[in-house]
Order: sequence, then C-alpha cells, then structure tokens
Amino acid sequence: MSAHKLEVLDDAEAVARRGAELIAEAARDSVAGEGSFAMAASGGHTPWAMYGQLEEQELPWSKTELFQTDERIAPAGSPDRNLTHLIAAFSIGAQGSIRPMPVDDGEEGAARYAERLPESLDLVHLGLGPDGHTASLVPGDPVLDVTDRRVAITGGEYQGTHRMTLTYPALAPAKRLLWIVTGEEKRDPLAKLLAMDDSIPAGRVRPGGESLIVADRTAAL
Repeated sequence: MSAHKLEVLDDAEAVARRGAELIAEAARDSVAGEGSFAMAASGGHTPWAMYGQLEEQELPWSKTELFQTDERIAPAGSPDRNLTHLIAAFSIGAQGSIRPMPVDDGEEGAARYAERLPESLDLVHLGLGPDGHTASLVPGDPVLDVTDRRVAITGGEYQGTHRMTLTYPALAPAKRLLWIVTGEEKRDPLAKLLAMDDSIPAGRVRPGGESLIVADRTAAL
C-alpha cells in the first residue's frame, strides 16, 4: 500500500491542464509498454474542463478503453448522467473508447461491467466531494462495505438517485490513481484524504500503486 502524493497548483484552470497532461502521459506509457490503455473516469463538474483539454493531448484513442467510475441511474441522455457529459467532452473519434455503465440492468449489469474491467486499471481518475465521497462511494451507504464485487449498486439514493459505482476492490489494484481536487469546500476532506482517515469514504481508498492528488491552493491551504 502506498501513500498519496500531493501536487498543489495556483488555480482550477492549472489543475485541469495538469490533469490532462498526466492522463495523456499515462496513456502513452501504457500503450508503449502494454499495447493498450484502460482508464476509469469520474463524473461531476470538476473534471469537465480537464476532459475538454484531452483533445489537445493526442491520446491513442484506438488503443484506449474509457470506463466509468460511477453513474447515476437516470434516463439515457439525461443531464444527470455522467455519460452525457463524457460524450459532450470528446470528439467522435474519442467517443468510441467510452465503455458506458449499464445502469438500467441493476446488479446484473454491475456484474457484467465488472467482467469487462481489466484486472488492474492503468489509471483511475477520482474526485472528492465536500462530504468526502469519491466515485459513488458515499457516506453511510452499504456499498462502502462491499468486498466481493468490483462494481455494485448503491443501497440508497444519493442526491436523488441510486448509482452504479466501482467499489474499493476495483480501485485498490489500479496502477495509478489521479485525484483532481479544487475549491475551498474541499479543504477539510482533502486533509482527511491525505491522512487516509476512514471517517470519509475517500479516506478508505488504499492505493496499491501510485496515487497523486492534484489540488488548487484554495483546497490545499
């Protein structure tokens, strides 16, 4: 198990740019070494700017699989769906790399999605909520205690919807974790994440590989 490393930049724009650079670097390294690149991407507002900059990085999309860390159980095309924003962020060529979570199929869909995942993802991008959640591993939900499945459905609703999410057993073996954290409201959960404080869901992530947190100064002060 390795500890998290922290890189602090001036503002959210710099964080987005750095995140895109790191993803592109990981993709090129993985394709050069293994012939392919498997990444899991988080939703939410924070990473949209980063995903938009990936187009400038010339990723090897034909050799890339872009999985989702989590997804809301909502109608296809809904603005509530992370997939809707992923598709909007990428070009037509890049969209073919996206592997959508089959949220309409419940636990059966979760099991099927887990079978598609590689044994260890090359990179997992994670966010951090003001309440300390990451992916859809949210405070107080039974999904936090799942140890026998890599993908599961949340036991309750979070912000109005049930979710499908990668679980801790899917996150721990990843070769790289990349956390993107911006905003003053993330200051307390970021401190707990760095301390691996089990009182928040993100603090329970135990990296098996590299784990880098890229944060802006308002979050890291």
